[in-house]
Amino acid sequence: MANTDGFQGQIPPSGRMIAGLILALSNFMVVLDMTVANVSVPHIAGSLGITMEQGTWIITSYAVAEAICVPLTGWLAQRFGTVRMFIACMIGFGLFSVLCGLSLTLGMIVVARIGQGLCGGPLMPLSQTLLLQVFPPEQRGRAMGLWAMTTLLGPAMGPIVGGSISDNWSWHWIFFINVPVAAICVFGAIATLRPLETPIRRVPIDRIGLVLLIFWIGCLQIMLDIGRDHDWFADPMILALAITALVGFLAFIIWELTEEHPVVDLRVFRHRGFSFGVMSLTLTFGAYFASIVVIPQWLQSSLGYPAADAGLATALTAIASLSTSMIAARLMMRFDPRLMISLGVAWIGVMAIVRSHWTSGADFWTLALPQLYQGFAVPFFFVPLTAVTLGAVLPEETASAAGLQSFLRTLASAIATSLVLTAWGNSQRVAQSEMAGRLNPADAQRQLAQIGADPEASRHIINSIVGQEAMVVALDHIFLLTAVLLFTASLLVWITPRPTRSIDPSVAH
Repeated sequence: MANTDGFQGQIPPSGRMIAGLILALSNFMVVLDMTVANVSVPHIAGSLGITMEQGTWIITSYAVAEAICVPLTGWLAQRFGTVRMFIACMIGFGLFSVLCGLSLTLGMIVVARIGQGLCGGPLMPLSQTLLLQVFPPEQRGRAMGLWAMTTLLGPAMGPIVGGSISDNWSWHWIFFINVPVAAICVFGAIATLRPLETPIRRVPIDRIGLVLLIFWIGCLQIMLDIGRDHDWFADPMILALAITALVGFLAFIIWELTEEHPVVDLRVFRHRGFSFGVMSLTLTFGAYFASIVVIPQWLQSSLGYPAADAGLATALTAIASLSTSMIAARLMMRFDPRLMISLGVAWIGVMAIVRSHWTSGADFWTLALPQLYQGFAVPFFFVPLTAVTLGAVLPEETASAAGLQSFLRTLASAIATSLVLTAWGNSQRVAQSEMAGRLNPADAQRQLAQIGADPEASRHIINSIVGQEAMVVALDHIFLLTAVLLFTASLLVWITPRPTRSIDPSVAH
């Protein structure tokens, strides 16, 4: 990654604001695409003739590709130049967005989403690095505030934008809308950022480590995505994927620990503060992202919510977090950050327990308010966690630790999506079986016949009601499970030592 210790000073003051807005806009577009498809999965699934479970590949493929590419950002920036890499990734992101919108099959859209993720992964740290080069040291705090605002606002706007476009136009436009934004960023970068180009260096890359990384993550994600459709380990293919993922993972760890220039520096895990801090982050972010995936799908498939309303209910978390992000940053200087993290994560766990009492008859605000209240706590966990994890490593390891932290956070979202949908489907089948066993269909049909329903219609109504109630019971079980994970994460952070040095927020992406 480019060095930002000294101010470049090559962009005149009149052009700094334009450059800053271009970089903030690029970051906003990438983080928005992490959630923009969540509420549109039912629309996409119906259009492509696939199941809802298969539709979630659209979410996980983007997250996995992004996670794989984030650790390569530093090497790519040195090998090709920071500005050149930024422009190339932005062009690629726009082109793959077009392919996503033109997709006619599941395979095509998954491949296009992988391309989006590979191009979008480096854009987040690259935009942050360039933003620090644009502004002098005394203005970097406000610049990073602008960047952080887009990072929080993107996931908030994603469900709303995706839902509104899917309801009023077509799901294809949730991808096409990226094209003009990407074009503005490309031409703006060419016009303003060229003076910040960094020299090209032929630095070595860990090719074997990269291949092993792609191999084991790919096998694991495919296993998680298709396992529920193949009866899991009863299918030889799923068993083979699990074994190869495990072997690849072990080979990756051994190789990275012995490689002089590893693609992922696993040596930072020797620091207790980093290890348990990242563990807490992974559990919390996985549980948090799981709710972002299941809630919109339940609202649309079971309660009949339009995608826009489902997106609004989901987005209230990130909208609320905007109001407390600056407060969390200030309080971190006065209080033990571990206390802030623990209380913030525990509060999110409390909201998960509140959601575990949802019923199919709940109104909009009963569903939306826990999302809103949860959002106030998110910055109190996310902001100080940087101080805890990165403050535990050596100064020269900070960049590697930040990249690894970002990699695990993104990977957690992909794995959580697959796991939570599998658990939700299994729990739903169990609940439906138990309800059917307790139900007296003859009495139910007799009561329905009294209001004029014929036997066929009665059976359909009974099956629909049982399915709807089984879905919400299974959803409540998921929320209880995430609550357990969140409370565990809130305790894990106390195993980490209190940070002994301050951290420049620019290293966290």
